[in-house]
Amino acid sequence: MLSVDELTDRLIDLSFAEDIGDGDHTTLCCIPENAVGKSHLLIKEDGILAGVEVAKEVFRRFDPSLKVEVLMGDGTPVKKGDIAMIVEGKVRSLLQTERLMLNIMQRMSGIATMTNRYVKRLEGTGTRVLDTRKTTPGMRMLEKQAVKIGGGCNHRIGLFDMILLKDNHVDFAGGITNAIDRCHKYLDDKGMKLKIEIEVRSFDELRQVLSHGGVDRIMLDNFSVADTKKAVEMVNHRYETESSGGITFDTIRDYAEQGVDFISVGALTHSVKGLDMSFKAC
Repeated sequence: MLSVDELTDRLIDLSFAEDIGDGDHTTLCCIPENAVGKSHLLIKEDGILAGVEVAKEVFRRFDPSLKVEVLMGDGTPVKKGDIAMIVEGKVRSLLQTERLMLNIMQRMSGIATMTNRYVKRLEGTGTRVLDTRKTTPGMRMLEKQAVKIGGGCNHRIGLFDMILLKDNHVDFAGGITNAIDRCHKYLDDKGMKLKIEIEVRSFDELRQVLSHGGVDRIMLDNFSVADTKKAVEMVNHRYETESSGGITFDTIRDYAEQGVDFISVGALTHSVKGLDMSFKAC
């Protein structure tokens, strides 16, 4: 399995390949090869900054001679007009790295900003906000890193680091008992230790899980606020609980106040707006 750094390197390589192709002919035709200069990262919207460390790697991989001065690090609250970093070196390099760096930082900062809003919305409840696998293909590691920078928690990175028995798994396996039992047999046969979560769609399914056991967390899928309260009381701290499905910024605190441990929000990564910023000559 590739490490986070290896996946990031591949993303950077692919991104440069699709953007520059056989050459940035606009820059090459009008900027002398030996020209040097400075550009600064100008913040144009209030939010939470994220992607600084990745941006440094973008600059390093394209041109190690670029000098990066970081003025504001990952997780810093920023305001319109702030200067987050200054980069000095070959003008050609500054121009060719600009778009990729901005694409990454705008998206990561947008995710961190959105996540931070949800985290603040839950203050005092003890409930933690989770991301999902609804991420941009190829950018999952960066997007999930942005969630953590914003104060949220990663649910799971992919299909490999946790067992999540969802409705289709349960249905294809022939029911909750079969799904849980097959899960444990598989883990025993493989000599693996992974947390097990199961999704329930009704109180009947919840009762089956509580009767059978063998899981670490129960996901309450599309339960109403009132039903969530009842479900949490039924579980009574025997397992972790998670609410999921159709929960919005306006309703998330109502669910949290029913005592669930986690609430997963796909919108953190699939419906986010990038934080406005620009990279300008200075």
